[in-house]
Amino acid sequence: MPIMISSEGKTLESQPSLRFGRAPNFIKYNLEEDTWEAYQNSATEQRGGAGVMASQFMLDQNITHVLTGHFGPIAHQALSAAGIKMMTFDSKFNTVNEVIEAFRNDLLTEIN
Repeated sequence: MPIMISSEGKTLESQPSLRFGRAPNFIKYNLEEDTWEAYQNSATEQRGGAGVMASQFMLDQNITHVLTGHFGPIAHQALSAAGIKMMTFDSKFNTVNEVIEAFRNDLLTEIN
Protein backbone atom coordinates (compact mmCIF):
# COMPACT_ATOMS: atom_id res chain seq x y z
CA MET A 1 0.00 0.00 0.00
CA PRO A 2 1.68 3.24 -1.12
CA ILE A 3 1.25 6.33 1.04
CA MET A 4 2.62 9.87 0.63
CA ILE A 5 4.04 12.06 3.40
CA SER A 6 4.74 15.79 3.08
CA SER A 7 8.34 16.49 4.00
CA GLU A 8 10.83 19.30 4.41
CA GLY A 9 13.63 17.09 3.07
CA LYS A 10 14.22 14.03 0.91
CA THR A 11 14.91 11.25 3.42
CA LEU A 12 13.00 9.30 6.05
CA GLU A 13 14.95 11.23 8.68
CA SER A 14 13.73 14.57 7.31
CA GLN A 15 11.35 16.77 9.25
CA PRO A 16 7.76 16.20 8.14
CA SER A 17 6.06 19.23 6.62
CA LEU A 18 2.87 20.57 8.13
CA ARG A 19 1.86 21.98 4.73
CA PHE A 20 0.44 19.93 1.89
CA GLY A 21 0.34 22.07 -1.26
CA ARG A 22 3.46 24.02 -0.38
CA ALA A 23 5.48 21.19 1.17
CA PRO A 24 8.98 21.25 -0.33
CA ASN A 25 8.99 17.48 -0.89
CA PHE A 26 6.92 14.33 -0.73
CA ILE A 27 8.05 10.90 0.40
CA LYS A 28 6.22 7.98 -1.21
CA TYR A 29 6.41 4.98 1.09
CA ASN A 30 5.28 1.45 0.24
CA LEU A 31 4.17 -0.21 3.48
CA GLU A 32 4.21 -3.75 2.09
CA GLU A 33 7.69 -3.57 0.60
CA ASP A 34 9.29 -1.05 3.02
CA THR A 35 10.59 0.95 0.06
CA TRP A 36 10.45 4.69 -0.51
CA GLU A 37 11.12 7.43 -3.03
CA ALA A 38 11.47 11.19 -2.58
CA TYR A 39 9.94 13.76 -4.93
CA GLN A 40 10.41 17.49 -5.07
CA ASN A 41 7.05 19.29 -5.04
CA SER A 42 6.95 21.41 -8.19
CA ALA A 43 3.72 23.04 -6.96
CA THR A 44 5.67 25.23 -4.52
CA GLU A 45 6.86 27.36 -7.43
CA GLN A 46 3.30 28.29 -8.48
CA ARG A 47 1.72 31.60 -7.49
CA GLY A 48 -1.64 29.93 -6.97
CA GLY A 49 -3.15 26.47 -7.22
CA ALA A 50 -0.42 24.65 -5.32
CA GLY A 51 -2.99 22.42 -3.60
CA VAL A 52 -4.56 21.44 -6.91
CA MET A 53 -1.20 20.63 -8.48
CA ALA A 54 -0.07 18.63 -5.45
CA SER A 55 -3.39 16.76 -5.45
CA GLN A 56 -2.97 15.87 -9.12
CA PHE A 57 0.51 14.55 -8.34
CA MET A 58 -1.03 12.30 -5.66
CA LEU A 59 -3.51 10.95 -8.22
CA ASP A 60 -0.70 10.30 -10.70
CA GLN A 61 1.23 8.33 -8.06
CA ASN A 62 -1.70 5.96 -7.28
CA ILE A 63 -1.42 6.36 -3.54
CA THR A 64 -4.07 5.39 -0.99
CA HIS A 65 -3.32 7.91 1.79
CA VAL A 66 -1.74 11.35 2.11
CA LEU A 67 -0.19 12.28 5.47
CA THR A 68 0.40 15.95 6.24
CA GLY A 69 -0.25 18.62 8.84
CA HIS A 70 -2.92 20.61 7.03
CA PHE A 71 -4.94 20.36 3.81
CA GLY A 72 -6.36 23.45 2.15
CA PRO A 73 -10.04 23.31 1.16
CA ILE A 74 -9.45 22.83 -2.56
CA ALA A 75 -6.86 20.09 -2.03
CA HIS A 76 -9.23 18.45 0.46
CA GLN A 77 -12.02 18.48 -2.11
CA ALA A 78 -9.82 17.09 -4.92
CA LEU A 79 -8.34 14.30 -2.82
CA SER A 80 -11.70 13.39 -1.34
CA ALA A 81 -13.31 13.18 -4.78
CA ALA A 82 -10.49 10.85 -5.87
CA GLY A 83 -11.02 8.56 -2.88
CA ILE A 84 -7.61 9.28 -1.37
CA LYS A 85 -7.70 9.17 2.43
CA MET A 86 -6.27 12.19 4.22
CA MET A 87 -4.46 11.83 7.53
CA THR A 88 -3.09 14.68 9.64
CA PHE A 89 -0.29 14.98 12.15
CA ASP A 90 1.07 17.79 14.30
CA SER A 91 4.51 19.19 15.10
CA LYS A 92 5.33 16.54 17.74
CA PHE A 93 6.84 14.31 15.03
CA ASN A 94 10.51 14.96 14.29
CA THR A 95 11.00 12.68 11.29
CA VAL A 96 9.03 11.25 8.39
CA ASN A 97 9.84 7.82 9.84
CA GLU A 98 8.00 8.73 13.05
CA VAL A 99 4.95 9.77 11.02
CA ILE A 100 5.02 6.43 9.16
CA GLU A 101 5.16 4.53 12.45
CA ALA A 102 2.29 6.60 13.84
CA PHE A 103 0.27 5.76 10.73
CA ARG A 104 1.02 2.05 11.14
CA ASN A 105 -0.15 2.25 14.76
CA ASP A 106 -3.38 4.16 13.93
CA LEU A 107 -2.25 7.29 15.79
CA LEU A 108 -3.03 9.85 13.09
CA THR A 109 -6.34 11.64 12.54
CA GLU A 110 -8.31 10.91 9.39
CA ILE A 111 -10.00 13.90 7.77
CA ASN A 112 -13.47 13.16 6.40
